Amino acid sequence: MLSLKVKENLMNLTPNKEGYVFLTNREGKYTQRTIQKIIENAAIKAGIRKSITPHTLRHSFATHLLENGTDIRYIRDLLGHSDISTTLIYTKVSNKSIRNIKSPLDD
Repeated sequence: MLSLKVKENLMNLTPNKEGYVFLTNREGKYTQRTIQKIIENAAIKAGIRKSITPHTLRHSFATHLLENGTDIRYIRDLLGHSDISTTLIYTKVSNKSIRNIKSPLDD
C-alpha cells in the first residue's frame, strides 16, 4: 500500500528520523495550508464541487477499504486508532454494501 517512491524516501531519512519525505521545489517542507490548497486545486480540476480536505481523503480511503471487504480491525490499524469505535466514526458503510448482505437462512 506504500508507494515505492515514498518507501525509498523513507529509507533515505537519517537514522534519527530527520528529513522530509515530500519537499517543495525550494527543498523545504510543505505547510498544512499548502497541502490543503493542493487538494483543493486537484478537486477543482477533477470537477468536484464539494469541499475536499486531507481528512476527506482519509475518510474516503477507509470507506473504500471497508466497501472492498477489508476487515475493520485492519482499517483501525492502518489509520492508527487504538479504539475501534474511533474507526467506526471514520467509516460509513454504503447502502450498496448493506444490500449485498445475505441472510444466513438463504444458504
